[in-house]
Amino acid sequence: MRTPLSVVIGAGGTGGHIYPGLALADALRRAVPDAEISFVGTDRGLETRLIPQAGYRLHTVDMIPFDPALGARRYLLPAALLRSGAQCRAILRDQRAQVAVGMGGYPSAPVIVGARMAGLPSLIHESNAVPGRANKFAARLTPHIALAFDRSRPHLAGGERAETVGMPLSGPLAALDRAALRPVARRALGVPEEARLVVVNGGSLGAARLTEAAVDLAGRYLTRTGLRLLIKTGPAALDAARAALEANGGAAVATAVPYLDRMDLAYAAADLVLCRAGSATVAELATIGMPAVLVPYPHAPGDHQTHNARVLSDAGAALLLPDAEVTGARLDALLTPLLADPARLAAMGAAADPGTHARAADLLAARTLALAGHPHHLVTTQKESA
Repeated sequence: MRTPLSVVIGAGGTGGHIYPGLALADALRRAVPDAEISFVGTDRGLETRLIPQAGYRLHTVDMIPFDPALGARRYLLPAALLRSGAQCRAILRDQRAQVAVGMGGYPSAPVIVGARMAGLPSLIHESNAVPGRANKFAARLTPHIALAFDRSRPHLAGGERAETVGMPLSGPLAALDRAALRPVARRALGVPEEARLVVVNGGSLGAARLTEAAVDLAGRYLTRTGLRLLIKTGPAALDAARAALEANGGAAVATAVPYLDRMDLAYAAADLVLCRAGSATVAELATIGMPAVLVPYPHAPGDHQTHNARVLSDAGAALLLPDAEVTGARLDALLTPLLADPARLAAMGAAADPGTHARAADLLAARTLALAGHPHHLVTTQKESA
C-alpha cells in the first residue's frame, strides 16, 4: 500500500517567502492530488492570513528573527532555534512528513532544524540574489539547496552543489500573456484604452516612500494627457493616501488600493511598474517581460534588494532608482519620458531573461518528491500544458 505523501513547508514573515511556498504547494498538489501539505510559520507574519486563505494548514512555532537590530535579544536566538526546532520535529512526526522544505526567512529555519533532529531529508530554496541569514544558517544543515538566481550561489555554504530552479510563481503569473489579457484587465480596472498606466507596488505591506511620491506624482499628472496611476498602499496607509489624493486633485488620475489580489490583471493593464525589488517581484517582471523602475528597500539585509534589482537593470530591462531619490518631481522627470516612448518600453520588456521562473514551482516540486522517495509523473507548468 502506498504511503500518502506528506510535506511540511516553512515559509513566513513576508509575501516574498510565502507566495513561492504556496506556488510549491500547488505544484505538489498538481503532481500528487492527495498529498498532505502543511506549513510552519509564526503568529506574527502574513502567513497567518495568506496560508489559511489559500486552503493550507498553518502550524505556528516560537521563533525570533535573525536580526542584529534585536539588540540583547539576539542572544536568545540559539535557545529560540532549539525550542522551535523541537516544535517542528514534533510537527513533522505528527504529520508523518517524508520531507521538509524551507523557503527562507526566519520562520523557515526551525523546519530545517526539526528535520535534522527527526532524521528526515530537507531542502531549502533561496529566493534572493544575496541569501538571508536564515538560509545561510540552514544551508549548513542540509545538502539540498535550490536557488532562484544563480548569483546567490557563492554566498551559501555548499552553494557549488545548488541547483538553480528559478522563483516559484503562482499559476496565473507563470502563464500570463500580458497582451492577450490587456483588454480584459483594462476594463476590470477601469483604465481607458488610450491611457498610459503606471502601477505602483510597494510590496506585501506597501511602501510609505513610494506611496507618498506617487500621490505627489498624481497631482502633477493633472496637467498631462492620458496618464493614470494605480497605487497599492497596503492597508495601513490607504486612508491617508486617498485623503491626500483628494486634497491635491490626484484622485482624478490615480486609484489607491490596499492590495492587488489580481497581480495578473495589474501587470496586463500596466505600461510600466514602479516597485520594490523583492525577489518574487523581480522574477515576475522577468517572466512576463514587464518594464519597470525598481526602488530597492534600503534596509533589506545585505542590501539584497539592490542585488535583486541588478538582475534586471544590468540587462536593460529595468531602471534602478535609489530610495533616497524617490520624490514626485524625480518620478515625473523619469517616468514621463518613458511613458511617451513605447518603443523603449517594448525594448525593456524584451530585454529581460525569463529564465526558468515559470517552471520553477514544478522543478522544485519534482526535487521535493524525489527526496520524499515518492513515485510521481513528470510535472509540467500550466504555461506548457495550456
